[in-house]
Amino acid sequence: MLLQRTIKQSVTTTGVGVHSGRRVKITLRPAEPNTGIVFHRVDLPEVVDLPARADAVGDTRMASVLQQGSVRVSTVEHLMSALAGLGVDNLHVDLDAEEVPIMDGSAATFVYLLRSAGLLEQAAPKRFLRVLKPVEVREGEGPAAKWARLEPYDGFALSFSIDFKHPAIDSTANTAEIDFARDSYVKTIARARTFGFASEVEALRSMGLARGGSLDNAIVMDEYRVLNADGLRYDDEFVKHKILDAIGDLYLAGRPLVARYVACKSGHGLNNLLVRALLAQQDCWELISYESRDAAPAAFTRDWQLA
Repeated sequence: MLLQRTIKQSVTTTGVGVHSGRRVKITLRPAEPNTGIVFHRVDLPEVVDLPARADAVGDTRMASVLQQGSVRVSTVEHLMSALAGLGVDNLHVDLDAEEVPIMDGSAATFVYLLRSAGLLEQAAPKRFLRVLKPVEVREGEGPAAKWARLEPYDGFALSFSIDFKHPAIDSTANTAEIDFARDSYVKTIARARTFGFASEVEALRSMGLARGGSLDNAIVMDEYRVLNADGLRYDDEFVKHKILDAIGDLYLAGRPLVARYVACKSGHGLNNLLVRALLAQQDCWELISYESRDAAPAAFTRDWQLA
């Protein structure tokens, strides 16, 4: 049987929040079976728990933000993506500020932390959410349309198209398809960094966003080119980061998805609407477990060290 996973031991690091600019300490701790992923604000007079669920997302401007009343945990998508990529079902995440640290702008640091802690299989079956019927959400019409869709698929695959009309981005592949039956999350997705435009920095900061952004944690572009001295990590790093984000946003369904995700110009907001739309239509999905590795799709049987 495919079993749930947590980590073997706690691991801690520090970083900066890309939007708040605040220094933050993050600790990942093992969790019991069927706990799920739970964030904890430990800097408050009383610890506030925020389960990583799509219906707990209260803001999607530039990030996925969990919210409970006035308490927030921002920018959860990169860590959630790493957890999905390594198949971690149960984890406690302690934060002493309102934002998950951006680290290098990708999921690679979180992959490193999780591998350093070691993964532990637990005596409980892993539960998957299998999509039975297509579900789609759309925004806008014609060439400006943005959309995202989940459809039945025996595994987990993603296809994403972007259109930024910027020379640096247009010179790279604007579409990517990933199938985890053949593709390694760590090798093909995890190192793709978030990106932004120098011309937008002041406007974002006036909105309380991007205060901690820099060339150390994002790909930054002027009107024509990438400003980072080391260039791109992948030839198609821009669209691959959108896939990285989508994996994290989709994991807010609370279970690994058995599905194919297809999207055009989607972002955190549409991804969240898509997960909510799926969960609201109970005839479109089912919860399943796999009795053996042979019965499971290849996307879910890769050893975590090779994920």
